[in-house]
Amino acid sequence: MASKEEGRKRRKLRIRKKVVGTAERPRMSVFRSARHIYAQVVDDTAGTTLVSASTLCPDLRPGAESTQKHKKSDAAKQVGALLARRCKDKSIEKVVFDRNGYLYHGRVKALADAARAAGLKF
Repeated sequence: MASKEEGRKRRKLRIRKKVVGTAERPRMSVFRSARHIYAQVVDDTAGTTLVSASTLCPDLRPGAESTQKHKKSDAAKQVGALLARRCKDKSIEKVVFDRNGYLYHGRVKALADAARAAGLKF
């Protein structure tokens, strides 16, 4: 019987066969742990990370003193908005969304919606 992590890795491989980031439209990849959420915009052709943001960023830490006081979905919204702002600074307007094997629900959806609301196009 496959574990949760093995199932997610299988789903991730299926998604990554179809989703590829280019210089014109890089891939926005999301990773979530039990406590934090991370997102990065990657150009797969060059193999470089263009922009990244997470709940551990110093820009977000003063506003959220403790992740236990705030909802994790609210933190994901802040990460999505920060990532979109950083993409705008580097003149990236369109990305391909890579949910990384996670369901498009909860924190992953909150991050994507916040990035869209901040002006990033998927």
